[in-house]
Amino acid sequence: MNVLLVFAHPEPRSLNGALRDVAVAELKDQGHEVRISDLYAMGWKAAVDRADFPQLAPDARLNVATASGEAFKAHRLTDDVRAEQEKLLWADAVILQFPLWWFTMPAILKGWVDRVYSYGFTYGVGEHSDKRWGDRYGEGVFAGKRAMLIVSTGGWEEHYSARGINGPIEDLLFPINHGVLFYPGFDVLPAFVAHRVNRLDEAGFTVIADQLRERMRTLFTAKPIPYRRQNHGDYLIPAMQLRAELGDPDARGFALHMDDAAG
Repeated sequence: MNVLLVFAHPEPRSLNGALRDVAVAELKDQGHEVRISDLYAMGWKAAVDRADFPQLAPDARLNVATASGEAFKAHRLTDDVRAEQEKLLWADAVILQFPLWWFTMPAILKGWVDRVYSYGFTYGVGEHSDKRWGDRYGEGVFAGKRAMLIVSTGGWEEHYSARGINGPIEDLLFPINHGVLFYPGFDVLPAFVAHRVNRLDEAGFTVIADQLRERMRTLFTAKPIPYRRQNHGDYLIPAMQLRAELGDPDARGFALHMDDAAG
């Protein structure tokens, strides 16, 4: 199988760099082909601007979604963006690896998403009617592919628990797992999270590395997070509200979008 690992850490000698090497080695040992997009090493341009849309007239107002869609349709996206889109289409599984900075992904990785996920490629696709609202949330260009996150934190695991002050790690990663990955169709696996990485000793790294190897061995067999699919009857269309009879009536927020029965 083909695996794309998008790596977002500025220091190749970091713990993240070591974990990346562990993951890649294990995937190759399992017979998979692996490609790496090392965003810092590539000098990835993070900010979307007019330079992304060479077909746009100099005096035209920049609407990013419109310009993105027109460039995608006309095959006029920049070479770096098209190369990453081709990698995504090639991959059977995609791994995003990053340190958790200020409760989210580093800006360079967000910029990769902003530029590579162009209109017509990952959003703005499919029929919009009273029965469907586009090919998204479980459908879309990446349907049938898998994705997961490898994340490091400086804080303790307890800090990211259900009652931890930072909030549950599942909630912090929900916008990425559900919004960036599930939205365009990926089956999303639970994230691999390494905590307290700044205080990790050799013995601790050995434990985490072994755990990561096991996750790589089950990349194509583990059960994905049971997110509710948009067009399969759970949501009212076009209001996109979860049906009143579904889920815990007292539940709020992200948990509503998990189908516990499917898990």
